[in-house]
Amino acid sequence: MQGGRARLLLLGFTVFGIGCVPITGAPSPALEDRESLRRAIDSMLAAPEVRHARWGVLIVDPERGDTLYARDAGKLLVPASNQKIVTSAVALDALGPDFRFRTPVLASGELRDGSLLGDVLLVGRGDPSVSDRVSGDAMLPLLALADSLRARGIRHVRGRVLPHGNAFPDANVGYAWEYDDLSTSSGAAIDELLFNDGIATIQVRAGERVGEAPLVRTAPARTVPRLRIEALTVARGVGRDSVAQLSAAKDTVRGEVVVSGTIPSGDSATITVTYRDPSEAFVAAVREAMQARGITIGDSALPPASRLDTLFVMQSPTLAQILPAFMKPSQNQMGEMLFKAVALQRTDTGAGRVSRRLIADRLRGWGAAPDGFLVWDGSGLSRQDLISPETLVRVLDAMRRGPHFLTYYDAFPVAGVDGTLRARMRSTTAEANVRGKTGTLSNVRSLSGYVTTADGRQLVFSILCNNYLVPTDYITRVQDTIAVRLSRLRDRGMGGGH
Repeated sequence: MQGGRARLLLLGFTVFGIGCVPITGAPSPALEDRESLRRAIDSMLAAPEVRHARWGVLIVDPERGDTLYARDAGKLLVPASNQKIVTSAVALDALGPDFRFRTPVLASGELRDGSLLGDVLLVGRGDPSVSDRVSGDAMLPLLALADSLRARGIRHVRGRVLPHGNAFPDANVGYAWEYDDLSTSSGAAIDELLFNDGIATIQVRAGERVGEAPLVRTAPARTVPRLRIEALTVARGVGRDSVAQLSAAKDTVRGEVVVSGTIPSGDSATITVTYRDPSEAFVAAVREAMQARGITIGDSALPPASRLDTLFVMQSPTLAQILPAFMKPSQNQMGEMLFKAVALQRTDTGAGRVSRRLIADRLRGWGAAPDGFLVWDGSGLSRQDLISPETLVRVLDAMRRGPHFLTYYDAFPVAGVDGTLRARMRSTTAEANVRGKTGTLSNVRSLSGYVTTADGRQLVFSILCNNYLVPTDYITRVQDTIAVRLSRLRDRGMGGGH
C-alpha cells in the first residue's frame, strides 16, 4: 500500500497491510477470502504491462468500518464520467427525488378572438428531459405544450416564439472541454433551454436514380437544423464504393448543416450532428409543434409588452425518473444541466462558479478532504476534474446512509444488464449484482459503485486508473475482475461465512 495511510484512518476504516504475491490466470469460481483478494489485486496492479499507470483503489465495508483494500486512495486522479457520481448525488441531495423542472410559458400580449397579440416567451430553467432518451420522442413534451396553448384558446400568435431570460449566464460548454469533443455528441453545447441533449440525427436515403440528390430529413424535429444538400446518389460498386461516404459540416455563416458526399443506390445512412445554438433549436422545435397543432405564427416584431402573463408551466418528469437516463448511458449534457440547475435552484443563477462552490461545500459536508477533489464540470468530460477514490467512496457511502439511496442506487448501470455495464461481467456472480459507474477518456478508465458479497454485505468501491499505455480493454478486465472477486467474497473478518 502506498500513500494515504494516515488519511484513511481518519475515515474510520481499519487499513490492513497488503502483501505482494503474484498470481496468474483467471479468477477461480470458488468463494474468495480476504487474503486471496488482496494478493490478486496486488498482482494485477503490479503487472509489468501497467507499470507506468497510476492506480487509485479503495474498497470498504462501510457497515463494519472496515477497509478491505487501499492503494493510493487519497491521490487525485482524473475521474472521467465517475464525476457523474458526484453530480447525481449532489443534485438528488439538493433537489430531492420528487423535484420537477419547470419551464414557464409566458404571453407578452392579450388574447383576443383566438389571436395572441404578442409573443410566446419560453423561460428556460435547465430542464434536461426534453429528449428521446427520457420521453421516447423529444417532440412529445413540445406537442403537449402546443396542446396547452390550444386549450387556452390560442389559434394564432401575431408575434414570435422567443427564449426569455438567461438562467445559465456563462459558457454553454463545460470548462476546459477539448476542441475535438465539441463537434461530437459527447461535447454538445447546453443552455437553459435544451432540446434532445443538443443532438440531431440526419437520416439519408439514396435517390431513385443515379445522379439525384438523396432524400434527407432530420429527427426528432423536422425543421432543425436547416440543411443544404450537396450529396449525390451513385451506382453501387464494390469495396469503398459499396457504402455511403457522407459528411455533415456546419456553415456558421448561413446557419445551415451541409450534407455532402455520396450514397450508393438503395442505401441509407444516419449522421449525428450537434445543434449550433441549443436555445434556438428548442424554440424551432416548439414552433414546429405549434404548427403541427394548427397554431399559426405571424412572426411580427412587436414592441416590448408592459406586462407578461403566464399561460402555463411545462413540468418535467421527476428527478428520480430522470436520473437513470443520465447515469446508465452516461449522458454528458444531462450532467451539465444538473450541475448548473443545482446552483439555479439554490441561488437563482445557474453559473458554473456557483455550482462548483455548492458542490465543494456539500462534499466537505460529507467528510471529503478539502484537497480530495477539484470539480470543474458536471459530466467528467473535462480533464481538469480531479478526485480521489477516497472522496468517491465518501459520496457513495453518504448516499447509502441517506434518505434517497434507493433512487440513487437504481440509477446506476447494472453489470451484465443495462447501461454502460450491460456487456460486462456477464455469466459471473457480479451480473445483476454490481451497480457501478464507468468512466472513459483517453488513458483514463474508472469504475466505482456498490457490490454485494457472498456474505450478503454491501461493499463500496472505487477503482481509478490514469496514464496507462495498454489497450483500455486490459484495464477494463482488471476492474471487472476485482468487482467479480468482491461479489464472491466470504470472509470471517467481515463476520460471515466459514
